[in-house]
Amino acid sequence: MRSIGLVSVARSDYGLSRPIMARIEADPNLRLHLIAAGMHLAPEFGLTVREIEADGFEIGERIEMLLSSDSPEGISKSIGLGTIGFAQAFGRFRPDILVVMGDRYEMFAAALAALPFKIPLAHIHGGELTQGAFDDALRHAMTKLSHLHFVSTDEYARRVIQLGEEPWRVTVSGAPSLDNLKGLQLMGAAELASGFGLDFQTPPLIVTFHPVTLEYEQTERQIDELLAALKALGEETGQPVVFTLPNADTSGRIIIGRIREFAAGHPFARIVENLGTRAYFSLMSLAGAMVGNSSSGIIEAPSFKLPVVNIGTRQQGRVRAANVIDVGYERGQVEAGVRRAVDPAFRAGLKDLVNPYGRGDAAETIVDRLKEVELDERLVAKAFHDLPPA
Repeated sequence: MRSIGLVSVARSDYGLSRPIMARIEADPNLRLHLIAAGMHLAPEFGLTVREIEADGFEIGERIEMLLSSDSPEGISKSIGLGTIGFAQAFGRFRPDILVVMGDRYEMFAAALAALPFKIPLAHIHGGELTQGAFDDALRHAMTKLSHLHFVSTDEYARRVIQLGEEPWRVTVSGAPSLDNLKGLQLMGAAELASGFGLDFQTPPLIVTFHPVTLEYEQTERQIDELLAALKALGEETGQPVVFTLPNADTSGRIIIGRIREFAAGHPFARIVENLGTRAYFSLMSLAGAMVGNSSSGIIEAPSFKLPVVNIGTRQQGRVRAANVIDVGYERGQVEAGVRRAVDPAFRAGLKDLVNPYGRGDAAETIVDRLKEVELDERLVAKAFHDLPPA
């Protein structure tokens, strides 16, 4: 039986990983070894490891790694603690293949720790760009640490090969988060109201704003500008707002504090710390627009034909569909973007939108490849693939 290790460090990547985990568990020839780390284990971020347990997945390892600090020094130390923790875990059990996702620094710690153990890494969502965050560098570094690559678009496949990865290692799978939409029974407004207290007469704005880690000195100004725009819209129109909270990134606590203060003083605003995949997608299906800088607005929102106001540089460089309205950080730009997004004419123009991130069959593609690939020296001993001369 082939053991497939999978690392999950936050609610954001868990939603992406669930279809893959379920498919691994359903295969009699594969064994899932789930490693939960980072924000999953932190009460401050909702202790979302409980969601994993509620879904029935067995957790093979728990890696405590987050310091109660979001300064640059605190983040760097957390990477170091994570590397030590993952190294100890791999010393206890070495999976045949380890699946890592995206660009989080907690994921990078896992990938780095796996290197001396010669554990083949399968990396999902490589080749993408997020030019406003240091995650961009971590993602490309994880590409070079990895042995198999599952990318979401043809453009990202070309970029991974441009980084020197041999083409046979690269598979265009699409985004696995879209697999969750197949057969998902979405919640209606009444169920969201009873389960989460989200009772609204007007389709709300879903607002998620993460720290822009290459601009962390400007975090306070950036979140204040966003909240000023939401305040103006809410006081004028009563536009309801549902906030989800940011990741454990540099200066993230500034954003969390500001949002809590705002929600306490404005009755049209609500905070939901952890919706879970089903409720989150249900809210997307009922929302008027998304606002902020979350990758969800780029990757999942097109499947709902949902307008997105994407603020600033954090998602700069990612492939985007026509539902995305890019704006700067100033309150006037944000306000204008939201007004355009909630205009019925803009929404009507998205009726034929096709999501560039796939059709929702990524998990099958990924797990079939993990199951069939030869675990030999050719997989582990990587060669650099040079592009033809110009």
